[in-house]
Amino acid sequence: MTAVSEATCRSYGDLVALVRAGALGPDPRTLRVAVAFTTRQAVRHDGRGTGYRNEVLSLRLAEAVGSCACEPGELPDSALDDCVGADVARLLDHPLPAVRVAALDAYLMHIAPHTPEHGARSLALPAGSSLEKSRARARAVVELLDLPAGSTVLVVGVVNSLLETLRSRGLGYVPCDLKGGVTEWGEPVVTDALAAARSCDALLVSGMTLGNGTFEPLREHALRHGKQLVMFAQTGSAVLPRFLGHGVSAVCAEPYPFFWLDGGPGVVHRYLCTGGAR
Repeated sequence: MTAVSEATCRSYGDLVALVRAGALGPDPRTLRVAVAFTTRQAVRHDGRGTGYRNEVLSLRLAEAVGSCACEPGELPDSALDDCVGADVARLLDHPLPAVRVAALDAYLMHIAPHTPEHGARSLALPAGSSLEKSRARARAVVELLDLPAGSTVLVVGVVNSLLETLRSRGLGYVPCDLKGGVTEWGEPVVTDALAAARSCDALLVSGMTLGNGTFEPLREHALRHGKQLVMFAQTGSAVLPRFLGHGVSAVCAEPYPFFWLDGGPGVVHRYLCTGGAR
């Protein structure tokens, strides 16, 4: 087992309780956030007919940055003022979920960065256009699924490059997103992830589910039914490896700065619950 798996938790609530108690590292009351910032992005990849927007809250704790994505426009400007200079313990009780998740992510990134000593295996992403980098990241994520052709994957958090990569491997999928709509190829996007999960062989899930409260039901479903649950995580990249072996089978962690911020080389960090990470 990896170093991370030795400190895994049975639920999100358990993890937060351990951090609050200082059981995993320094007392969170003694650590203060120095910088808070948001990153806003609108994108339509060349050759794609649809686009999307992202908004991410990030908190700087010493050398670490923790992040949580939220729906564009839902994060008030006052959230940044609340975070700057505040200790982590206070932010873990903040009324906004994005603040709570970003604070937890920053704390865990501070005490256990994405290094081999903590179970991570880093994978370089090549430089390229936004679409080229999106496809490279998608391959890194989908490689963590161990499924025969013809299996069906629930994809929570629709990323067209992930769907494209699944299709290239002969895997079916059910796209799911709270916003609904259709995919680049006109496929309907369902909105009830837990209902859709029942008919799928595996789950491929965005870390954004930490911020909107849908992660725990999906983790419990995967654990109860013995299904693979692979997380792709810009939100909570240091949080999600803590659930390896407790419903989560693998994580592709991508802390700030994210692949879409520039065209140069990048890196993701992959974790598996047994036999190390690849």
